[in-house]
Amino acid sequence: MCAVPAGGTGGLSAACCRSSLSATECYADFFREDFDVKAYTSQSIHRAVIAEQLAKLAQGISQLDKELHVQVVARHEDLLAQATGIESLEGVLQMMQTRIGALQSTVDRIRAKIVDPYNKIVSRTAQLAKLQAACDLLRRIIRILHLSKRLQGQLQGGSREITKAAQSLNELGESFFVLVWLKH
Repeated sequence: MCAVPAGGTGGLSAACCRSSLSATECYADFFREDFDVKAYTSQSIHRAVIAEQLAKLAQGISQLDKELHVQVVARHEDLLAQATGIESLEGVLQMMQTRIGALQSTVDRIRAKIVDPYNKIVSRTAQLAKLQAACDLLRRIIRILHLSKRLQGQLQGGSREITKAAQSLNELGESFFVLVWLKH
């Protein structure tokens, strides 16, 4: 059975506790970088010293519990201060969450004041563009009707109005072509 260092450790650090455990022969295996649980268990079973190994491990756990107790008692004030600090941080976090919520609601109100008018402007701009296109088509149709009436009057005027009629027919053709082109 391995010997465990006795005596109170007082203000030992975790590294000091680790070094005292690793200095003990039976715990040295646990601190090795290449420690393999399966290999250790297998060796213990082959040696048929399971009860002895369990007793050693229980003694080591007991020593670790004592050291943990000593560390908590030695750092009692620090632990309480950290717990108090955590409580104050939680309060600050809750206050920040409240402020973030208020800021988000303000952003939502501002967005509503900006987005709704913007959407109305976009909609009305589209309507205006359609109205302008319709007005342009109506102007062209009125122009075609005017040219058509003028052409009829010129055709009734006989041969003296023939050049004017040809010019009106040319304008009528161009206007009609533009109208058909705009429609597609």
